[in-house]
Amino acid sequence: MHKFWGASPSPSHSDGEQEQQQRRRGYLDPDDPAVSPYNLWSVWALRLFSILFLIVSILWWLILLCSMFATPPGFHTRGSGWFSFAYVPLLLWEFLRLLKAERLILGSTFFFLFVNATIILCAYPLRNGENWVGIVSVLWALWVTAWAIMCDRVVEYGKREEEQRLTGRCENRKSLREWCSVFTGSTTSIIFLVIAILFTINLSICARDATLPAPGNRYFVDGNKYQVHVFCTGNKTDQHGNKLTTVFLEAGEDPVEPSFETWIRESFDSSHGIVKRYCYWDRPGIAWSENAPSPLSAGMAVDALSEALRNADESGPWILVSHGIGGIYSRIFASRHAAEVQGLLLIDTTPESLLSRVGSPARGFLLWLRGVIYPLGLDRLVSTILLQHSREDRVFGRDAYQSGGQIKAKLQENLVAKTFTRNEIEAAKAILPKDTPVVVVSSGHEVKRSKAWFDGQRALSMLPQKVLAWDVVDGARHEVWRNDRGRDVLEKRLLQLEKA
Repeated sequence: MHKFWGASPSPSHSDGEQEQQQRRRGYLDPDDPAVSPYNLWSVWALRLFSILFLIVSILWWLILLCSMFATPPGFHTRGSGWFSFAYVPLLLWEFLRLLKAERLILGSTFFFLFVNATIILCAYPLRNGENWVGIVSVLWALWVTAWAIMCDRVVEYGKREEEQRLTGRCENRKSLREWCSVFTGSTTSIIFLVIAILFTINLSICARDATLPAPGNRYFVDGNKYQVHVFCTGNKTDQHGNKLTTVFLEAGEDPVEPSFETWIRESFDSSHGIVKRYCYWDRPGIAWSENAPSPLSAGMAVDALSEALRNADESGPWILVSHGIGGIYSRIFASRHAAEVQGLLLIDTTPESLLSRVGSPARGFLLWLRGVIYPLGLDRLVSTILLQHSREDRVFGRDAYQSGGQIKAKLQENLVAKTFTRNEIEAAKAILPKDTPVVVVSSGHEVKRSKAWFDGQRALSMLPQKVLAWDVVDGARHEVWRNDRGRDVLEKRLLQLEKA
């Protein structure tokens, strides 16, 4: 294509005489519509292939979009899948680039996409997580960029050839419209180059985070489609060979590690601790667990947990300790393993009456939008480079909410909260034996702040099961165990459930 920068030469008197001589020789005017590289069969062939590639790219984008909500057979990625989806806008831009761009910028974009492909192919955790869908997406983006560079050269060569053949000289003038097109095209190209660079940096961070070893083990579930992380510690039996009760932690909105596990681990480590053995897991997409296919309801996640526990050779008796939205999962698990569940400790858990908030369309759209822009990694760049946060922070700590896997997990939770999950928790409430001991501990701050939350906690205290107590801890926030009095109440109630 033409050089973009520099002043256009103004036609002189000799240029006018030259144009008159060219017209007398039968040459066309440079502004004649017939003087176009699109009259060449080679350029037309490239254009037809580009249209074909555009159609393929649009169909691919539609499949990836649908797989966020209902994964087609064979299209499941054990990773979040946001990178696969994000490469498609780059493809569409390349094919629909009606504006001209600097070849240097286009070549730089190709280089960074090549680095993206190299990272995904060479880093085993990323290659495993993105699966063939992610690999095809990045390679297709790489091919499209190379195709755009080739088309750019062919059109430039064809333009010079047609101008020389039809007008007798190469035209260097540019109209104001052409200069505006050049400026807009160059600006757009620079933006997409920056996007490709951000993709590369975020992929590098993901590759490093994936090397963080899990404290427990990961087990394949659902026909070996993905792995979930399960951690257990402590002896299974006492000195007399009797089987010990295992405390099983179900996290709320954030991973179990490190906050929720802290007070249990301290009680476990102490010489007079009431916890002799405990386990926890990461729900699909959170911390060390891989993402599950969509849709994923709470009952489907519980089925995955049951399978993982069988693979880990773990069994009850259990005391289920859950927080936040984890209370929904624990209650469903208890209904399906009633013979093994010794009791439930519900710590400021989400009542089924508030599943409409979890599944609100506005929340779902914001989660989807966060997932779409996740490959840019803007918040991860700030936390990693500027704030110097560690990979532990990004995998299971304070920055875990930035993870693409956790964003997708929450989106999956949102999509079925008011349908599948609501039906499952209503069935669990009816199935769970009436003599199952339950303790409800609520945040004093939350019940005062929201009447709906207070009503929900009161409804939990009136479950048809054997509710031993409902404690409202004054001054405690949602994470009740961070409050000294809240921790004392939790340990007291946990001991009560163990003796029950």
